[in-house]
Amino acid sequence: MKAVTIREHGGPEVLEWIEVEDPTPAAGEVVVDVAAGALNRADVMQRMGLYPLQPDWSPYPGLEVSGRIAAVGEGVTGWRVGDEVCALLTGGGYAQKVAVPAGQLLTIPGGVGLVEAAGLPEVTATVWSNLVMTAGLKAGETLLVHGGLGGVGSMAIQVAKALGARVVTTVGGPEKVARARELGADAAIDHRAEDFTEHGPYDVILDVVGGDYLERNVRSLAADGRLVVIGLQNGLEGKLNLAEIVFKRASVHGTTLRTRSKEDKAEIVAQVQENVWPMIEDGTVKPLVDRTVPMADAAEGHRLMEAGGHLGKILLVNDESA
Repeated sequence: MKAVTIREHGGPEVLEWIEVEDPTPAAGEVVVDVAAGALNRADVMQRMGLYPLQPDWSPYPGLEVSGRIAAVGEGVTGWRVGDEVCALLTGGGYAQKVAVPAGQLLTIPGGVGLVEAAGLPEVTATVWSNLVMTAGLKAGETLLVHGGLGGVGSMAIQVAKALGARVVTTVGGPEKVARARELGADAAIDHRAEDFTEHGPYDVILDVVGGDYLERNVRSLAADGRLVVIGLQNGLEGKLNLAEIVFKRASVHGTTLRTRSKEDKAEIVAQVQENVWPMIEDGTVKPLVDRTVPMADAAEGHRLMEAGGHLGKILLVNDESA
């Protein structure tokens, strides 16, 4: 098969589409013929050498795919060769084939195409695990989502609204304010012109930015508020006022999906299938695909992601498998 490899750490040009060894399913795994994969910020960080890999992870980027099952390993039940699926991965999605633990497979939601489904597993698992399983977002609470037009942000707005929350989001530029409102945000803040702290307090904050946002996030929390940090785009360090946490009874969580155990991922995937898939199938939540790029030209996909301005996911399409 062919896969996108990282020749050396650097810019998008280091990504190469070359022949590599085919995967085989271990016990409890299936092999998927990949129709499409999706880009995530973690892929860019991996390419740049900023996301160290664990020894048992695939060296190829790619945290989610869609496709058809090509082989089933020992002990797998409930799945057959030929089933159309999408899957949450630890890596390896930028390829024509990938081995996946069976617990990380999802069906394709009704009304969603096979290629389009590639952009669902990572973002829905990230949003559900952080907003519901970690932060315990409830109907009637106010959520602040940073980066409301990215893959995670755009999904978080929709899922939170479906859960009955009031949603505020930050975006960059006045034209994006209108787009965020169209997605369902109750309020959208142009962070270049306004300070989001002035629109609080917030019961839950989902932060993909990190860095110097930490101090302002905590200041903006309501009593018993929960801050969940899932991204570090603004850096690794920030100031923390412990008095605000103590007197507000606030909590700060740092989470990442990729390093969770197979058992944890299987539980998250099961909850997504049960709770988020019905939202997608009845049209309450819509997958957002900004554009598609041939998987062999993954470098172009990375350039588009780093340039910003996209709404939703950028997909890498494997024409030979689709």
